[in-house]
Amino acid sequence: MTKLLKGQKALVTGSSSGIGHGVAIALAKAGADVVVNYAGNKEKAEAVADEVSKFGGKVLIAKADVSNEEDVQAMFQLMIKEFGTIDILVNNAGLQQDSPFAEMTLDKWNKVLGINLTGQFLCAREAVREFNRRGMRDVSCALGKIICMSSVHEMIPWSGHANYATSKGGVMLMMKSIAQELAPQKIRVNSICPGAIKTPINKEAWETPEALEELMNVIPYKRIGQVEDIGNTAVWLASDLADYVNGTSIFVDGGMTLFPGFSTNG
Repeated sequence: MTKLLKGQKALVTGSSSGIGHGVAIALAKAGADVVVNYAGNKEKAEAVADEVSKFGGKVLIAKADVSNEEDVQAMFQLMIKEFGTIDILVNNAGLQQDSPFAEMTLDKWNKVLGINLTGQFLCAREAVREFNRRGMRDVSCALGKIICMSSVHEMIPWSGHANYATSKGGVMLMMKSIAQELAPQKIRVNSICPGAIKTPINKEAWETPEALEELMNVIPYKRIGQVEDIGNTAVWLASDLADYVNGTSIFVDGGMTLFPGFSTNG
């Protein structure tokens, strides 16, 4: 991969596993120095950091619960101390706590909204404050780039997952609202909306041949996504090749949002 992000400093929240892991590796391959954020499993974060370091850039591990304002501010302070600034924020940290709606507890609702939506607000706010503090750098056309990790479920309702779908719908309108507000400052804000990606969070959907075959019914392209699909998209979106892309949700889903149930006239 071309070093599209050479000299840039990136933070990927929730990057000790899954999609965040893939994005951290892709950004490092593209030349960025990377902060690997984790909330609980330091060993996994260290393993990702070891992979990142193989591509020649700097790497930093930062523990933070993104739903906690003090944790987020401390993480940014550490990054600025060690890396000098931030150029790219990938707001990736997220979780599911599934439940039938009538049985959903307030704790499950608040936990998912806290990580998936409030966490993105807190991290984006700190990134914008730093972009404005330090001004333009010669590594990019933009003052700063924010990538929000959303989901096909910012668009597709999801029975049994009202908290998750609500959080991603909120991410979509937060992203568009701040993209509109920050564009005159040359800060670009966009979302990546993964479909079914092969990660531990959705293992039940792909771990058996039967489950994988069933999953293909909602993916016209007839393959499950890989973390590299999301990582490659993040690199492009963070680079100057995408400098005129702002306030956009990019669906990386094999066509899941094409309403495949209607492919044979419904």
